[in-house]
Amino acid sequence: MPDATQTVNLTIDGVPIGAPAGTNLIEAARQHGIEIPFYCYHPRLTIAANCRMCLVETASSPKLVPACQTPVTEGMKVETRSARVKEAQRSVLEFILLNHPVDCSICDQAGECKLQDYYMKYDHQPSRLTGAKKVMKEKRRVLGPLVVLDQERCILCTRCVRFMREVAKEPQLGVFGRGSHEVIDTFPGQPLTSNYAGNTIDICPVGALLSRDFRFKARAFFLTTTPSVCTGCSRGCSTFLDFFDDTAYRYRPRENKAVNDCWMCDHGRLSYRELVTDRALAARTGLRAASREEALREVATQLRSRRGSGKLALAISPNCSLEAMLAAAFLAREALSLEELYVTGRPEGAADHLLLRSDRNANRKGLEWIASAFGLKLRSYTELVERARGGGLDALHAIGAELPLALRDDELSRALADLRLGWLSVQAANETPLARAAQVLLPAATHAEEHGSFVNFEGVIQRFVGAYRPKGASAPHWKLLVELARELGHPLPVPTKGAQELFAALSPRVPELASFQWNAVPRYLKADRAKWAMAAAADGRPAGYRERSLE
Repeated sequence: MPDATQTVNLTIDGVPIGAPAGTNLIEAARQHGIEIPFYCYHPRLTIAANCRMCLVETASSPKLVPACQTPVTEGMKVETRSARVKEAQRSVLEFILLNHPVDCSICDQAGECKLQDYYMKYDHQPSRLTGAKKVMKEKRRVLGPLVVLDQERCILCTRCVRFMREVAKEPQLGVFGRGSHEVIDTFPGQPLTSNYAGNTIDICPVGALLSRDFRFKARAFFLTTTPSVCTGCSRGCSTFLDFFDDTAYRYRPRENKAVNDCWMCDHGRLSYRELVTDRALAARTGLRAASREEALREVATQLRSRRGSGKLALAISPNCSLEAMLAAAFLAREALSLEELYVTGRPEGAADHLLLRSDRNANRKGLEWIASAFGLKLRSYTELVERARGGGLDALHAIGAELPLALRDDELSRALADLRLGWLSVQAANETPLARAAQVLLPAATHAEEHGSFVNFEGVIQRFVGAYRPKGASAPHWKLLVELARELGHPLPVPTKGAQELFAALSPRVPELASFQWNAVPRYLKADRAKWAMAAAADGRPAGYRERSLE
C-alpha cells in the first residue's frame, strides 16, 4: 500500500514527478496525467500482471516490466513511449485480437470497450491471421440470473475471478482449460448467483461479461449519465444513472469511499426499474382525470375541513428526499398543526455481508433528523392501522405510496379497504395499491427527475442530480407539498422556485443539515449546457455533450 508520509522522486518520459512510496507505476503516472494502458489491473484488486499491456521500460531492468506490479523507487527512470514499449503494446494487442470475434457492431460493450480504444490508439494494424480459423468458444453462456458470458470475447484478464474471490468473498468463477482453449466459467453446479455478480460486468474491460437486464436495450454511445444515489436500501450507494430519451436504462456504481467504495449490489442495481415501470403520470380525483391544480384544491379542501379535529394524519415514506421531508414537516407543523408523522416505506428484507442493508428505505436517518428538529413524533404504520381501526382517524394524506407490508397486491388492497378511512389522498410516483385506493392521486416525480439529497444509515448526506424532466403531469414531492401548503394558506416564508431554495430556507432548523453544502456534487463537464451530465462510457469516455440535463 502507498505510504503517503514518504515521497519518492522519479522520472517518467523525462518528466520529474513525486509519488508516495509503494505506489505502482500506473497510479504514479496517472496522477500526473500520463496514461499507461492496462487490462487486468484494477486498483481494488490484487495484482495479476497477466495481460502485459502495461509493459514499460526502466533504466534498471534489461527487460520491459509490468507497470501495475512495479512500485516506484527513488531515482527511477521510466519510459512509456519508447519504440520498445510501443512495439510491445502493438504485439500484445495483436495477440489478444488474434482469435477475437469481429462483432463490435452487435456488442453491448461497443462505445465503452478498452479493446476498441486501445486498438485505435496503440495498434491500428490489420490482422495477419490468414488461412486459419479462429478458435471458437461458447457465445452465450448464461452464468447466472444477471450475467451472460461470451467466451470468445474474453481476454482472460481474470478481474472477475479476483473480484468474486477477494471482494464478494463468493468464489463462484474460475479459469478452466489450457492454452487457446482456456475460458472463464462457473464451477460445476455453482451458478453465478451472488448479489454482487453485476460488478463483474462493470469491471470487465471488454464485451465478455454482459448484463442480461441491459443487453440489447441501448447503445452506450447514445446514453448520458448523471450522478445519483441508489434507493434500494439504507446504504445509499453512490451511482451513475444512465439514461436516454427521458428513460433510465441502468445504474452503475460511482466511487465513494465513505459509502460503497466502487461497488454496488444487484438488488440496488436493478432498482432503477421503479423509475420506469407502473408510473403514476396523471392526477385523479376519484376515477376521473384532473389537472394537478384541481386535485391540489380538492386535497386542500378536505384537509382544511378536518384540521384541528384530531382525526387527520400525514404519512411519509422514508424514501423521499430531504427536501420533500422538510416540506412535509413544514406542512404538518405550520399548515395542519400536527404533532406526529406516520412512517410508511418498504418492508424489511435480508441483509448481506457486504453492502445490502435489511432496511430497504433510502432516507430513514434524514426523516429522523428532520422530525426531531420540527418537534414531530414518528409513528409506525402499525400504529396508524390501529388508530384507523379504532375510529381515531378519518383522513390521511400519504407522501409516497409504499407500505411496509410483505403482501401481494391483492392482499394489500384488502388491508387498505379494512382501514375504512373517510378520506385518502396520495402523492405517488408509481401505481401501487395505496395509490389506486386514493380518492385523489397526485403524480410525483422520481429522484431521477429532480434534484435533491438523501442521508444514509451512517449519517452521510449525498446529493443526487435530476437526469431528465418530470414525466407526464408529475412534480417533485416537495413541490406538491409547497403548493398544498399555499392552498391551505401557509406559504413558505421565502419564495421557492427550486429544491436548493427550499433546502436553504428550511434546513437551518435541522442541526445535522445546517453545514451541508447542497451544491457540492461532482460536475463532470464544464460546458454551460451540460453542467451535470457526461457521456455514459465506462469511465467517462468520451467526454462531450450528449443530451440536455437539468440546470
